[in-house]
Amino acid sequence: MIKEPEYKICSEDDIPQILEVYKQSYKEHYLYLWTDNGENYMNTSFTKEKIISEMNVPQTQFYLIYDQELAIGVLKINNNKSAEGKKDTNALEIERLYFLKEAAGKGLGKATLKMVLQLAAHENKKTIWLKAMKCSDALKFYEKQNFKVTAEMDLTYPFIKDELKGMVVMEKEVK
Repeated sequence: MIKEPEYKICSEDDIPQILEVYKQSYKEHYLYLWTDNGENYMNTSFTKEKIISEMNVPQTQFYLIYDQELAIGVLKINNNKSAEGKKDTNALEIERLYFLKEAAGKGLGKATLKMVLQLAAHENKKTIWLKAMKCSDALKFYEKQNFKVTAEMDLTYPFIKDELKGMVVMEKEVK
């Protein structure tokens, strides 16, 4: 039997742990996307100042995800944010869902999506949505969880490899 992960709603006190998980998981999963090994992206996206500014957005919530008392993931959600190209704000966005490599295959991603769906249902949201890299294994995972591709786009960050900049927007109806 898979033990359910534990979730901790984060405050500014948790920023060092958030950054540690962000950086380690990003290095384990995404460096292949970049011509500079992800340095520019990580140096601008994974800073204390950036996380504080994101936490100060009232609709944004961070969670540390624990397995056996070890922080193995971070979830960032945005409430009342419409999906790309849509106007309906009665939705919840999963902006980031990062897990350390050691968490793979334990059912923690599936359990976390279930938790997000329950949260969205409790708040009477119509959909949850996210963006995923076309070249990522996560895309197949989200498809297995019944997310549907609703739009496509390209990332425009400096140093991203042209052939790997494709992304999809995926949505799932909240029931």
